[in-house]
Amino acid sequence: MAAMFHSSDFLLPSSTPADNRRSSTYALVLLNQRLPRFTPLLWKHAQLRLCADGGANRVYDELPSFFPHLDALDVRNSYKPDVIRGDMDSIRTEVLDFYAKKGTKVFDESEDQDTTDLHKCVAYILQSMPSQESNLCIVVAGALGGRFDHEIGNINVLCRFSTTRIILLSDDCLIHLLPKTRAHEIQVHSSVEGPHCGLIPIGMPSGSTTTTGLKWDLTDTEMKFGGLISTSNIVKGEKVTVQSDSDLLWTISLKSTGTAHSST
Repeated sequence: MAAMFHSSDFLLPSSTPADNRRSSTYALVLLNQRLPRFTPLLWKHAQLRLCADGGANRVYDELPSFFPHLDALDVRNSYKPDVIRGDMDSIRTEVLDFYAKKGTKVFDESEDQDTTDLHKCVAYILQSMPSQESNLCIVVAGALGGRFDHEIGNINVLCRFSTTRIILLSDDCLIHLLPKTRAHEIQVHSSVEGPHCGLIPIGMPSGSTTTTGLKWDLTDTEMKFGGLISTSNIVKGEKVTVQSDSDLLWTISLKSTGTAHSST
C-alpha cells in the first residue's frame, strides 16, 4: 500500500530551502475565529484565498494588527480575499461592500442550510481547482476554538471530504484526517510543531493501529472512545508512520515561536 505523505510546509518561512519542502498547491480558508499568528505566512503560501462568511470580518479587522507599522487601509488592500462564500449571516455590510468593490467574488449560499460555510468553501475550491486536486492541500485558519458544535462541524468536513487533504489550524495545534484506505507518512518540522501529538479514532473504533516515530508507539493497538485513545504522545524525530483499520485524526501541537510573518 502506497503511503500518503503529510507535511506542514505551509508553516515554514518562505526562506526555507526548497529541498526541505514538498510541492503542494495550497488553498486557504479563513473562518470566523481569531486569526492565528501565522495568517500572513499562510496567505503568502496560498494560491487561492477564501473567507467563509464572517471570516471576512476577521481579515478586515485583525490583519492590520499584524503590521502595526503600516497603514490599515494599505494592509486591507494587500490582503484581499479572492472569494467570500457562505450563508452571509455574519459578515458586516461595510466589509462585504469593501471587498466586493475590490473585486472579491461573493457567493451568497443562504438557501443552503444543510452544509456549513466551511463545507461550501471546500466544495468551491474543488470545483475551481480540479486539475490541482491530486496535489491540493486546503488549510483552514480559525477552525478550532470557540463553539464546540462549530469545531465538530469542521471535523465533520474532514470526514465528508476524506480524499482531500484538509488541515484545521489554531494558534495551538493542527488536525487532519488519516484515512484508513492508506498508510501514512508524516513529516514533522520540529522548528514549528511538536512534540505533543495524538491519534484519535473517528467514526468507528480502531481494531488495529500501528505507528513508528512516537515515544509511545502503537502496535496492532485497539483504540476507541470509552477505552484507549493516544493523547499526549510525543514525536521522537522528523518522521511518523501510521497504519490503521479505521480513520484517525492526527493532531500535533504548534510552537509559539519559529513562525515568522511575511511582509506585504
